[in-house]
Amino acid sequence: MANEYSFDVVSEFDRQELVNALDQATREFRTRYDLKDSGSEVTLEGDRLVLRSNSEFTLDSARTVLVEKAVRRGLSPKVFDFGKVEEGTKGSARQTITLRHGLSQEHAKEFAKLIRDRFPKLRTQIQGDALRVFGRSKDELQGAIRALKEREAVLPFPLQFTNFR
Repeated sequence: MANEYSFDVVSEFDRQELVNALDQATREFRTRYDLKDSGSEVTLEGDRLVLRSNSEFTLDSARTVLVEKAVRRGLSPKVFDFGKVEEGTKGSARQTITLRHGLSQEHAKEFAKLIRDRFPKLRTQIQGDALRVFGRSKDELQGAIRALKEREAVLPFPLQFTNFR
């Protein structure tokens, strides 16, 4: 009997790398000439970030710095779901950024259908916010990964492939 191999399709990010990126962005807010006295700050509140600044223009610059630092730390910019910019008192601006993680049930079902249609010998199983793919052929599993990576370009969130067994 041949061995059965598997992998998981997930959408996660390294929280510690996010904290490091926030720390680097905060340091740049304090030292960069155009952001130094702007009151720009970013705070992590559970599964969301709150970005504040004293004007919408400096908020835009702070957002750019945040994304740049996150990319340098290996985080995908697709992790950030930028909300609407809210006006505050005295012209200040605030923006809530939701952090995307986990596959929704509808995306997991869509991926499972894609895999079943293109690779009939593979089996899929939805496990919470992840999708496990089983098969006896490593080549077919790698083909499924390639098919999902092609699909990732149009998705609003990043995909990772973990637990290769």
